[in-house]
Amino acid sequence: MSARKMSDTSGTCKIEARLVVTEKRGDVFLIGINRPHVRNCVNHQTALQLFNAFQTFENDETSLAAVFYGRGGTFCAGYDLKEVASTAGVLEDIGEAEVGPMGGEAQVGPMGPSRMQLSKPVIAAVDGYAVAGGMELALFADLRVVEEDAIMGVFCRRFGVPLLDGGTVRLPRLIGLSRALDLILTGRPIGAQEALEFGLANRVVPKGTALEAAVELANQIAAFPQECMRADRRSAYHGMFDSGSFAESMKFEFRHGKGIVAKESVKGAKRFTEGVGRGGSFDQFKPRL
Repeated sequence: MSARKMSDTSGTCKIEARLVVTEKRGDVFLIGINRPHVRNCVNHQTALQLFNAFQTFENDETSLAAVFYGRGGTFCAGYDLKEVASTAGVLEDIGEAEVGPMGGEAQVGPMGPSRMQLSKPVIAAVDGYAVAGGMELALFADLRVVEEDAIMGVFCRRFGVPLLDGGTVRLPRLIGLSRALDLILTGRPIGAQEALEFGLANRVVPKGTALEAAVELANQIAAFPQECMRADRRSAYHGMFDSGSFAESMKFEFRHGKGIVAKESVKGAKRFTEGVGRGGSFDQFKPRL
């Protein structure tokens, strides 16, 4: 994936180290925000490092899924408002939200990777707070594993800070317009159980277990035939965001899926005739840890 980055990457701004940490665990690429002293609020430099980390994941053919988390007990409490208050024109280097095709060129968003359309799945491990821009980062992921005491919400409503990283785009499509407006207009907190009922959370897990649960889920996804899984994922996103009609969505699905039948599907059918996956079993698809 190529990218157009903010002008600070040219050397006009020294980028601090270790604001974002990465780790490879087998097929899974972990990306963590490392500013626990400010509840992992994202500043300009953190946004750049997050973008670059996700670009590294996208370009790494051996990384099949990513897990996105925050270190120190909080996923992300949004953009660093101290930087907004002290820096005039903090968003001047950010242009219009140009989003290219999946796996293609993208611009850095205020929170970093929010304008990217990755070709591989991302799972957010949400603990503590995922609010304001932090909630938008959670929405950037395909799936959200949320700890039982975690809080999400559009907390920036109180300070006159708009959603600039896809919050108004992704949230209504995930949970419906009425529920999305409830959160967007009021800025109220939403707990894990209500988030699960809304469809905002995909899994609710005990406190302190979101990261490992997300890694386990990522490994499960990585164990499946990848070309087929990515084609289905791509079609789902196309139908939700890009398609103009049901008929066009059906054509897109068929066009991007038919070539896989002669590749992964034939091999999969042969495994089925040999007894793999009978009775709905997933035992033969154990994660490669």
